[in-house]
Amino acid sequence: MSLRDFLKQMETEKEVLHVKDRISGEFEIPFIMKSFDSQGPILLFENVENYGTRVIANVCGTRKRICAAVNVEQNGLYRRLVEAWRSPRKPKIVRNGAVKEVAKKDLSKIPVLTHFERDVGPYITSAVVYAKSIDGSVENVSVHRLQVLDKNHLAIRLVPRHLFKLWQMAKESRKDLEVSISIGVHPTIMLAASSPVPFGVNEFEVANALMTEGIRLVECENVDAYAPADTELVLEGKISATKEAVEGPFVDITGTYDIQRKQPIVEVVGVMHRKDYVYQALLPSGAEHRLLMGLPHEVLIWDAVSKVVPKVYAVNLSVGGSGWLHAIISIEKQLDGDGKNALLAAFAAHSSLKHAVVVDFDIDVFNVSDVEWAIATRFQANEDLIIINNVRGSTLDSSADQETGLTTKMGVDATRPFTKPKEKFDRAKIPANKRVQVLARKLGGL
Repeated sequence: MSLRDFLKQMETEKEVLHVKDRISGEFEIPFIMKSFDSQGPILLFENVENYGTRVIANVCGTRKRICAAVNVEQNGLYRRLVEAWRSPRKPKIVRNGAVKEVAKKDLSKIPVLTHFERDVGPYITSAVVYAKSIDGSVENVSVHRLQVLDKNHLAIRLVPRHLFKLWQMAKESRKDLEVSISIGVHPTIMLAASSPVPFGVNEFEVANALMTEGIRLVECENVDAYAPADTELVLEGKISATKEAVEGPFVDITGTYDIQRKQPIVEVVGVMHRKDYVYQALLPSGAEHRLLMGLPHEVLIWDAVSKVVPKVYAVNLSVGGSGWLHAIISIEKQLDGDGKNALLAAFAAHSSLKHAVVVDFDIDVFNVSDVEWAIATRFQANEDLIIINNVRGSTLDSSADQETGLTTKMGVDATRPFTKPKEKFDRAKIPANKRVQVLARKLGGL
């Protein structure tokens, strides 16, 4: 399965908007992407100034499309992801693939976007990076931002996680780390590469478990690495063990500028792509960024909270919390105290979480007014508030310590207390027969 297969499916469902006007990759395409950020369609830019290559964006911009890619209803998505994380399947290795149709030596013809006014320059934002340990025992796939330095060099942001660990291992052996950088992959590969699985789990195998038809991998031509055979574009590179560059400034998930840091340089030693490849873009801090980064951590929260309460109905790492810092969780309670246990489990499951709200199952976690109503009518600060001081949070939070992420966390138990009459917390309803409901809809209500 490829990105193209998914796009054909989305075309039949009227989910793709074709932009035929001539438009620049410097600010103009990102501005259009931003204007369609909330529940917007897939955007296919067919006339990119100074390039003969199309640009596609917002592929994973809605939960509906992510569920369509995984072929599951929304209420089954979390369970499906957990199953794939726990039971990955090895993909098929093939000798050739569409991505090998054209071979080039540099980045000069790729329409990499410049997104925000204070960005240092063009950034690749949908890069799926594959690497393996020097001894070949550990493989890893993850999503990273890449700053274009010149036509043969990139700066890669390495957060201290799995790829960083592999790079450190190579560095200790005084070797560069060889990588493939895939751009334009099926959404399940993006979702798998964003998943918080343990070190040693190959995310290509997770993606293969998520797909009905599976994925195929090819060996790269110039580096010891694999890449999806049907991807649009692959850069072959080596993350330097010694060379660094100042990376940034660049906008991260919160919509604010991340700090500048010295980061490793990637030497691009080869480029291969389909003859008519499509360049996949992802808007930093946009809906697609929030969903791909946040949704897998919703799964972690759902799984952890499910162990301490009878049932978890929904989890939302909210838009207002940048899909990362705020969680709203609806649960079924058995006893008072379950809400607070749920909050503590959520903070343990997602260490970057700053504020969390737990509500009853009758509250829609995706409706801000509904959640605010629960806080207004079911929460007492002197009884239902949890504050945890001086704990590690996220360096993406501008108010936290930018080096350590040290922060204060707050949990709000907005569930109905069992010590008071249930009727006090029931929302009033107006009885209506089917005829009146149909009439209300006809008039534009409901």
